[in-house]
Amino acid sequence: MTSKKKIISLKYIVSLTLLFVGMVPLLITGWFLSERSAKELRSAEGRYQTQLVQDKARQIELFGQSYIELVGSFAKAIEISDDESLLYSVKTQKELSSTLEERPQLLALFIKPLAGESLSAFRSESIRQSEIEGLSESVLGHITDSPLSIGQPQAIPRTGEVVFTIAVPVETDGNISAAVVAIVSLKSISAIASERPVSEVELWESGLPIIFVVDESGRPIYYPNPAVLSSRQPLKDLRIVEEWTETNNQIQSALLPFSLEHDGVGHDMIGAYSTANLRNQLKFGVIVMQDESKALASVGEMRQQTWLISMAFALLALVIGLASARQLSLPILNLVSVAQKIASGDLSTRIDSKSRTEIGTLGDAFNTMSDKLEEHIAKLAKAAKENRELFVGTVKALAAAIDGKDRYTRGHSERVSRVSVAIGQRLGMDAEELETLRISALLHDVGKIGIDDSILKKPAALTDEEYEIMKTHPQQGYKIMKNIPAMEEFLPGMYMHHEMVNGKGYPQGLKDEEIPLQAKIVSVADTFDAMTIDRPYSKGMNLEQALEIIGSYVGTRYDSSVVAALGRACADGQIGVGRVSLRNHESQPVPDDKEVSRRVA
Repeated sequence: MTSKKKIISLKYIVSLTLLFVGMVPLLITGWFLSERSAKELRSAEGRYQTQLVQDKARQIELFGQSYIELVGSFAKAIEISDDESLLYSVKTQKELSSTLEERPQLLALFIKPLAGESLSAFRSESIRQSEIEGLSESVLGHITDSPLSIGQPQAIPRTGEVVFTIAVPVETDGNISAAVVAIVSLKSISAIASERPVSEVELWESGLPIIFVVDESGRPIYYPNPAVLSSRQPLKDLRIVEEWTETNNQIQSALLPFSLEHDGVGHDMIGAYSTANLRNQLKFGVIVMQDESKALASVGEMRQQTWLISMAFALLALVIGLASARQLSLPILNLVSVAQKIASGDLSTRIDSKSRTEIGTLGDAFNTMSDKLEEHIAKLAKAAKENRELFVGTVKALAAAIDGKDRYTRGHSERVSRVSVAIGQRLGMDAEELETLRISALLHDVGKIGIDDSILKKPAALTDEEYEIMKTHPQQGYKIMKNIPAMEEFLPGMYMHHEMVNGKGYPQGLKDEEIPLQAKIVSVADTFDAMTIDRPYSKGMNLEQALEIIGSYVGTRYDSSVVAALGRACADGQIGVGRVSLRNHESQPVPDDKEVSRRVA
């Protein structure tokens, strides 16, 4: 049976065509323009970010250079005076204090003679003498090897403030006699990196660039998140920081796209970095990063506008398409309506088409086809009826011929057929299934035509050898009918009506679900008729006893639903005296399983 095809209305085809023609070029153009704009905007954003970090790096270099020159000028002044007493004078002390007041980022400025006490000025609220000595220890250790020594950024243990140390040697009489040392706070880098304090959360939400500064180990010198800054943990989990720490000696600045997870959400980022280099002794990485989607938000807006314009044109094309398609499809819908009526059996319906187009010509041709079809259908119906009557008559004649070989089983196939149909009705089978069941039951013993009459008509019980021969009749029937295509749907009842649900039947030993319902029904009907008719060696049972015995084999020989349906048909009088030949009011001995098998063989 062919499945019904899904109908696509012509108005949809016309409308979709107009949509495609009107909308697709606009979408493609808008998409290419937005992609090009995105590329150019990305390039411009990259140039901006690169320039931004380069400017910040230069400002940091100028900041550091100013303090290097300050320390150097003190050392040079002492060298020019060629007076070692300046290393201990009150005048020098005042100069140190004055300079400290002028430079807010200068936490300590002192002169450390190789021998003798230091002359120092420092901000006691920010740093202590012991902290000064600890922070300056590393640079003083290299003072004899270089005209300038700059220490790596360190945090003051007490306050956590990050500083770096500068030391310049003082030479008198050609020998190093002292060192001028400055401890400089890096707080001012925050003002260089960001013009106004904005938290990292606000920067993420607004989509603004996030600028921060790290040292050569990747530890933050400035970061808009105070918790990150105070932790002093390297930020190498950021791909751009890792890239800078690996390449700062070879690449001054670069642009780098990378991915970053923030608040559990992945982001595509664009970023740039540049190096602030203080006399090749101290380097800072100035880094900027920004969410690419926020940086290129204008491209998204452009794409949204493209979609809105496209949707407006699409709506216009849809309205025009529906109106045009309606005018085109009305005659076709009329043709479809008439065709459906003819398909439902009303062959008298004709098309009233006044159109002068090809559709009108099609309607005239359709009417002519309907006239011819009505004539052919009438002839086919008559032939089908005759063929069906001939087929059923042939089947009945064949069943009667088989039953007629044994006067004790005459009418058996017809009775089994009627009982089978009654059971099928109780099981809710439709008319087509019941007709198939009826024919299958009529032919269930067709294989007995190949059994020798001496066995088939034997008035006494069969021997074991004869019983085995009798058991071959399902195969015999299957061989006779299998090569006839029209008989295929009736084969289960013929071939499998001696199968048992426990798998001990024949000829295949099938179990429960492997046995078709048709065969299960014929099996019960066959047994029922065999038990209720007289045999040369035994009398037929009454209705109650036959049902009781059949019921005792539920789950071994027979299917429970089929036996239950038989019981309901008998209880309602659908099967009984007058429908199937039954014997009543006589009690018969209960046969064993072997005897039941021999009765229905």
